[in-house]
Amino acid sequence: MMQDQIGIPACFSSAEKHMDDSAGVTRSGQSVFMSVYRTKIADQCRLITITWCKNLLLHGLSVSVEGPDGESQYTCKVELKPWYFWRKQGSKRFVVDGKAVDIFWDLKAAKFNGETEPNSDYYVAVVCDEEVLLLLGDLKKDAYRKTGCRPALIDPILISRKEHVFGKKKFLTRVKFHEKGGLHEISIECKNHGNSLPGIDPEMEIRIDGHLVIRVKHLQWKFRGNESVHLNKVRIEVYWDVHDWLFSPGLRHALFIFKPTFLSSSPSLVSSSSPPLSSSLTSTPLSSQTGSSSSLEGFNQTSSSSSSDFCLFLYAWKVE
Repeated sequence: MMQDQIGIPACFSSAEKHMDDSAGVTRSGQSVFMSVYRTKIADQCRLITITWCKNLLLHGLSVSVEGPDGESQYTCKVELKPWYFWRKQGSKRFVVDGKAVDIFWDLKAAKFNGETEPNSDYYVAVVCDEEVLLLLGDLKKDAYRKTGCRPALIDPILISRKEHVFGKKKFLTRVKFHEKGGLHEISIECKNHGNSLPGIDPEMEIRIDGHLVIRVKHLQWKFRGNESVHLNKVRIEVYWDVHDWLFSPGLRHALFIFKPTFLSSSPSLVSSSSPPLSSSLTSTPLSSQTGSSSSLEGFNQTSSSSSSDFCLFLYAWKVE
């Protein structure tokens, strides 16, 4: 099952159902950051999905553990309303295939700094068989003391990250292309869109750590495509579909996919202080040039035998 097809939990409702991606985002105007990890739980390889949601009123956290059939999920939801102080720390237990799986969280002093995900002073832990299978946040000592469990022998693998962001012309995100690498800033900017002057065509620029790596001219003809961007020993395949930005009225999103492929056994990522990045000079078009942005929904994460497990899906919602 493609990770891009996982629904967004209704973080701002007590309902246990999932909602459609587009409906959930546009209805509440919420930013969504979803990370999917793979690890061993109850003697099977399963997915853990961590989702942070934010709208004008509150934050929400959802932790979901994949069930035995690969479809159903055990979900823990936390609404971070200001008057719900007691909910900012707690635990919840599931029973998966006869084994207890515990979720622990402490967000009492979490610092968000205006972001959807917390930056510091928090932890979220998933525990099974007296092992901490997944631990997020910087309060690691507090988490181990609270759970009374040891670190797992197998590290979880981050296999996908899915983000919904809003903007008028420019969209920003920060991401790790490798779990042990540093954060890289990705910016996407659409220029000249809506300009009716003759000879002025819309363009798109994609930058990584401030370096221009992709420039797409005549965007109305090249609204879908892909390029390879090289960061030292890592090649990033970048796919874009901005059809709905250009040709669909109302609040619609473009879809960008960033897929790293390691060119050596020891990946080394550049930082903002490293030499400028290099990218391919030409764009390789996708097979289809018609239809809506859903044409990228079926992107194959395992298309390259040397590719990493990780893939970033970025939904950029254009606000007029």
